[in-house]
Amino acid sequence: MERGLAVGQVADTFNIDRTTLFRWVRNYYTDGQDGLERKAGSGRPRLLEELEEDDLRRIVMLPASDFGYETDLWTVGRLRQVIEEVCEVKVSKDTVWRRLRDAGLTYQKPERQYFEVDEKARQEWLRTEVPQIRRTVRKFRAILYFQDESNVSLTAFLGKTWAMCGQTPRVPSRAKEAGSRRCRH
Repeated sequence: MERGLAVGQVADTFNIDRTTLFRWVRNYYTDGQDGLERKAGSGRPRLLEELEEDDLRRIVMLPASDFGYETDLWTVGRLRQVIEEVCEVKVSKDTVWRRLRDAGLTYQKPERQYFEVDEKARQEWLRTEVPQIRRTVRKFRAILYFQDESNVSLTAFLGKTWAMCGQTPRVPSRAKEAGSRRCRH
């Protein structure tokens, strides 16, 4: 604007609303650089102030089964129950969701992790057997199910869990105790 551009042109250039730009300019002329600083929001104080982002990450990086759940995967509901138990405070699912995002965590589909695998034999099986299986499935328009000798179905993995953004989790992961389970007071 100091170069003679209209407020509308500047707002369009930076893809912001004109009224926002007018407010910023007014605040700058009134209070200088300090007028552009973000002000603290009004309203109720934030819940879970004592639960820091690192503490939240430590909990989520542990398998949910360590907290008594049947599977290792985290949902917002499960995490909310654990937080309420550990921190002794009632929180909403929305609050937990926001805190997870603030901690850099996203909801992801984990990759399976196999502990006992002969990679050479697996590659050979993929090269020779899988194409034959796929041809047979197509030929008979079949639905393919895998089952091991204990009758455990190995159908597609359908669960999701929370993990650091950009770091796809692996399950089952038996992470050792990653730190304290207590909130900081």
